[in-house]
Amino acid sequence: SQGQQLGTEIISADSRQFFRELSIGTAKPTPEEMQGVPHHFIDSHSITQDYSAGRFATEALAVLAELLQRRPVAILTGGSGLYLQAVTDGLDELPTVDPAVRQGLQHELQTQGLPALVAELAATDPVAHQRIDRQNHQRVLRALEITRGTGRPFSSYHTGPAAVAAAAAARPFRVVKVALSRPREALYQRIDQRVEAMLAAGLLAEVTGVVPYRHHQALQTVGYQEIFGYLDGAYAYAEAVRLLQRNTRHYAKRQLTWLRRDAGYQWLTINH
Repeated sequence: SQGQQLGTEIISADSRQFFRELSIGTAKPTPEEMQGVPHHFIDSHSITQDYSAGRFATEALAVLAELLQRRPVAILTGGSGLYLQAVTDGLDELPTVDPAVRQGLQHELQTQGLPALVAELAATDPVAHQRIDRQNHQRVLRALEITRGTGRPFSSYHTGPAAVAAAAAARPFRVVKVALSRPREALYQRIDQRVEAMLAAGLLAEVTGVVPYRHHQALQTVGYQEIFGYLDGAYAYAEAVRLLQRNTRHYAKRQLTWLRRDAGYQWLTINH
């Protein structure tokens, strides 16, 4: 592994692998895959705890500061584009918004659907509309929550000179960004195979065990929502498998789109 070759440790920026209760559905690395390399932020928190990109950045930067005193390099891997960005570039300290705004948006999501909220975001904050994952309702809700609650576009935060300078001061290291790609047909085939392997490993039992927490943000995601639908009797098992494979492919495509928006990445193609 890269961790072994570089003689260093790995910081995971996967927004779901923090949680001890979620292993199969998050494709958490096994002890064999970790190959004895220390991994941070794997099984570090419980799903009963609130966790955010901002809190992760604070904790990860503290780990990095300690690690870079002992090693010339560290590896940050992910995962979630927002969590990677929180560590490498920083996030704004967003203002507190009246909870009623969030509640109203959630009601609109249930009654009007995500497309209506995405359309509002396009009209009120076209920059955020272009930047965020518009299929991720949590991201859309958050952008609209800030925009409605403050009267200022979500995208306008973290752009001032003071914010940029503060973020740089908290990150006294050089970042080398590397992204991996694979030919689409091979990528999709591996995704389908991984879904089958996850189901064989006990994904159904894992999801059943976290039903009491199904409204947690980490479970409003691919790998869990499809199984919740099956457990609710909304469709048959075969349809759950089809949806899981399809939605995972769509998610992979959105991840690649997010990464390609950042011109700082060096791309490596894997052909095996």
